[in-house]
Amino acid sequence: MAMSLKRRDFISMDNWSREELSEILDLASRQKEDPGVYRYARPLTGRVVGLFFEKASMRTRLSFEVATYQLGGQTVFVGPESGRLGEREAIKDLARVAARYLDCLVLRTYKHETIVEIARFCDKPVVNGLSDERHPCQALGDVMTIREKLGKIEGVKVAYIGDANNVCRSLAVALTKFGASLTVASPEGYGLTPQFLRSLPQGHSVRQVSDPMEAVSGSDIIYTDVWTSMGQEQEREKRREIFRPYQVNEALLERAPKAFIMHCMPAHRGEEITDHAMDGSRSIIYEQAENRLHVQRALLCRLLGAQV
Repeated sequence: MAMSLKRRDFISMDNWSREELSEILDLASRQKEDPGVYRYARPLTGRVVGLFFEKASMRTRLSFEVATYQLGGQTVFVGPESGRLGEREAIKDLARVAARYLDCLVLRTYKHETIVEIARFCDKPVVNGLSDERHPCQALGDVMTIREKLGKIEGVKVAYIGDANNVCRSLAVALTKFGASLTVASPEGYGLTPQFLRSLPQGHSVRQVSDPMEAVSGSDIIYTDVWTSMGQEQEREKRREIFRPYQVNEALLERAPKAFIMHCMPAHRGEEITDHAMDGSRSIIYEQAENRLHVQRALLCRLLGAQV
């Protein structure tokens, strides 16, 4: 019998156990293998999921809208043109009213605190679709992809090359939950902070280095992301110079000849990753993008108590 995750929030993975996350991954894998598990049952018929996005999005919006539709539900989208949450009215008011209209809220915000505050005043499940601090839905899809390709997560060696941003932090938490190791290579001032590293459970296998060649040596997975995230556009030229040695290219891949390549997308080809790496036989980037749909569909099922 599936464990009850109904009416939980998914703001970060920190307060989710390995067993709870495995429950989501297992359901996602079953649904991916056999779409009939959800297509005929349509367990979210009559349910409405609200998507509140302060930032532009393709994969997050598409995957949540398609997932909800496949489960028989509907979505309401409130996009960046509506402004930042909390500008027109108090966040507590928005949260309390939205909870009376919607069955679940998916938020994509600049500030992580915005999501935390909405969850505080909302009695419906709140999902973090991205914030400046975390991107747990991405990390959930990442670990599903790693498990698919390698048959396990525990003991896997992942190298993350580039800016230790929200994606990197959520990946670190997810891999720690499942007993994998992560080595992050970043320029000075752009890595995981000592405070974040201290927040991880004792005995974790996450380390920060400056040399990308050192990071990828012996790795099973090489992961990268854009050098300039949304909201940092004014830093783009500066970052392009600082991060130039951190490109995932042929020379880097030679240090880990069996490693698969991952990227959360969108990718800036020719910057953090070359066409050769993006399109080569070792790339699992598109499978990784597809798995966002599967994990988020499973997540909605469990948070809303759907019987599947």
